[in-house]
Amino acid sequence: MPPLELMALTFGIAFVAGTALLAARGAGGLAALRQPLGAWALSFCGLFFYHALYFLALQSAPPAGASLVAYLWPLLIVLFSAGAGLRWPHLAGAALGLLGTVLLVRGGAVGAGPAPALGYAAALGCAFVWSGYSVLNRRFARAGSAMMAGVCGLVSLAALLAHFALEPPVWPAPAQWAAILGLGLGPVGLAFYAWDHATKHGNVPVLGSLSYLAPLLSTVLLVAAGRAPASPRLVASAGLIIGGAALATLAGRRGRD
Repeated sequence: MPPLELMALTFGIAFVAGTALLAARGAGGLAALRQPLGAWALSFCGLFFYHALYFLALQSAPPAGASLVAYLWPLLIVLFSAGAGLRWPHLAGAALGLLGTVLLVRGGAVGAGPAPALGYAAALGCAFVWSGYSVLNRRFARAGSAMMAGVCGLVSLAALLAHFALEPPVWPAPAQWAAILGLGLGPVGLAFYAWDHATKHGNVPVLGSLSYLAPLLSTVLLVAAGRAPASPRLVASAGLIIGGAALATLAGRRGRD
């Protein structure tokens, strides 16, 4: 599937489902969409640019490698949220993550891709976009997460316009429609409502540390699905990236003790 078309479809499903739930609550539910313009702009930019870059990365570079680079965002969340409390273990953890990324990008043992350099650059952009959005989202803690239904609608519309301008349309096969529906209701729908609430009201460094399992699970699923070989280079890269994230988390916990 073309990445922008896939974005338009999955976010469109999330919009329809979220709006239906708000409408079921009556006028009060739809009134929850009235939130500050800054909150709308941040959420739209975070979701749109992250997914545009992520889908481009997965289609251009080896999926397992691109996924690991994109999942540097938990480490970046810890670094960004540390602020003035930044300590040497934070920097050491960042260095390990960077080393793992370099090992991954410079190696050819994680599968093939049509444009690996572009894909890895897009994946790195993903990490910065999502970590920046997650940390800055705390500034809009008073904006209810119900607004994410409207944000999904805007992302779907923007992706649709970009799709028609940049991509040839592809009609999904029945199995693809099932996957698109599942994505729209789960990882693109409910998951972002939960993440929006968590970043506004939870402990952001802890959220970052809990997310360190994401790259490991993502890579394991890719290997299990036959989308990537379980090569030594891939295992070493995953160990460096996740180890660096764990080191930065440990530094953050000691700094708060």
